[in-house]
Amino acid sequence: MINKKFHFVFDKTNKANQQKNKFLKKYKNYDPHKADTIIVFGGDGFMLQTLKKLGKFNKAFYGINMGTYGFLMNKFESKKFIENIAKSKLVNISALQMIAKNKNNIVKKCIAINEISLFRQSKQTASLQIKKGKSIVMKKLTSDGVLISTPAGSTAYNLSVHGPILSLNSQKLAITPISPFRPRRWKGCVVSDKSVISINNLNINKRPVSVVADNVEFRNIKSVKIYINRKIKFNLLYDSRNSLNQKIKIEQVRKEIY
Repeated sequence: MINKKFHFVFDKTNKANQQKNKFLKKYKNYDPHKADTIIVFGGDGFMLQTLKKLGKFNKAFYGINMGTYGFLMNKFESKKFIENIAKSKLVNISALQMIAKNKNNIVKKCIAINEISLFRQSKQTASLQIKKGKSIVMKKLTSDGVLISTPAGSTAYNLSVHGPILSLNSQKLAITPISPFRPRRWKGCVVSDKSVISINNLNINKRPVSVVADNVEFRNIKSVKIYINRKIKFNLLYDSRNSLNQKIKIEQVRKEIY
């Protein structure tokens, strides 16, 4: 057997709990700081939570899909568990940094791996101004919101709102409107991942908005600054025959069946 020290993390679903009993009987569960690899049983959402919680240990994460699609995960194969990890390929992903200020000038900070989204939080559409550095990308966007996506997250919510799919090595970020009303036909844009993106709420009282970093929400937001934080990186392991790049390519040619 390959000499590996694993730290196991299991989602609280029935499917994940079934594997928890089996794996913890077979393998020792090392503390995360002593482990070589962190094994995550769950779906994409649980993987995102685990990366943020345990990323400080600077370990490699190997996800095993116990959810639905499992874009960030690997297919579950109990008999080839060790073999698949040994042959897996490492992918480094940088985090999006969000610095938001609410209407009371309280600053909230958070990171995201997939995307950061602004949403209207009332019946009124949001009224937003978007800047890249000092240049104005959109002077006034009236919409349900807007999202900033990384390449890793470009096939998630970004794709659902008709944003572009970005390859992992593209060094780009996608700015994608959510149900734009004015300008109605604006499809968003793709910018360098060196960009600092600023989004301002043009009507805080009448048109309140919230901001969501992956799955963490802050409400009544006045302004948001978003950029790639290159000091924060996550190490993900993928089966050699089903890499993250391959998954992205599959989404680019996937045809929906209704």
